Amino acid sequence: MRIRTGLPEDLDRITAVEAACFPPAEAATAEDFAGRLAHYAGHFWLLEDDDGTLLSFVDGMVSDEPVIRDEMYADASLHHEQGAWQMIFGVATDPAEQGKGYAAALMRRVIADTKSRGKKGLVLTCKERLLSFYGQFGYRNEGVSGSEHGGAVWYEMRLTF
Repeated sequence: MRIRTGLPEDLDRITAVEAACFPPAEAATAEDFAGRLAHYAGHFWLLEDDDGTLLSFVDGMVSDEPVIRDEMYADASLHHEQGAWQMIFGVATDPAEQGKGYAAALMRRVIADTKSRGKKGLVLTCKERLLSFYGQFGYRNEGVSGSEHGGAVWYEMRLTF
């Protein structure tokens, strides 16, 4: 296994894993990911097996804003490399590979990388069933998010260093 940052040529594989993990209303599109990779490929963490098969990934922009706004998902130009907060837009593991600790391994790496970059911390939104998963890493539940992304109820989670 290896963890590396994204490249534009990873677009199709990232999009396929995303589509397998999220309902269409919530899944980022190839167009969304193309913009994200163009603006902040270094904020995509990919976990691959020894053959280069994409098993899991995490992505998100950096911002000075303290909360995730729905506009951020679609407008990658809002990324601000020197911003204070690492936003997490997606944590996705190929459904055939779930339950093997890949998302946890990636989250530990994302947290370590974000801390080493001198950020204040990380922000993500998740569904209620994932609150304890993110809580194990030190994320604090700040309640229901203002996000209406995909028509779902999301909870704002924050990990402050």
